[in-house]
Amino acid sequence: MKYEVKESEDWLVEEDRQDLRNRTKCFALRVIQLYGILPKSTLAQTLGKQVLRLGTSVRANYREAWRARSKPDVERQLGDGGTTAAEAQRREHFRVHSGRKCEQTTYWFELLIETDTTPGKQLANLTDEADQLLAIFTTISKKVKARKK
Repeated sequence: MKYEVKESEDWLVEEDRQDLRNRTKCFALRVIQLYGILPKSTLAQTLGKQVLRLGTSVRANYREAWRARSKPDVERQLGDGGTTAAEAQRREHFRVHSGRKCEQTTYWFELLIETDTTPGKQLANLTDEADQLLAIFTTISKKVKARKK
């Protein structure tokens, strides 16, 4: 499933917003399912807990930004607007950390594969989804930043 950021004046329409809400939640649920089927070895559980923390935090970070009430609120949380320290912290948390969480989740997927804990084929779709989510968050952040200039 590919996601494309639509080029329009209304850069975050409800339809796209709902799709990304669903995608991030589905991603978190798939990560939870993955953790549930990992072997019970210390190695698998240690790596799995990292994947679980990072993979589910992608949704939590997006949810925080989604709960903004207006386009300016969204821009403050996603982009470089905002004047208070709290707004700046929320904005930075979403913009930087959501992307990082996707990237870090992918890293832990790689470790699960390279330690023969989980077959690579089993994680291919999850890895692809993490990469796509990272691309989406990066695009949103860049567009908001460009609009602020």
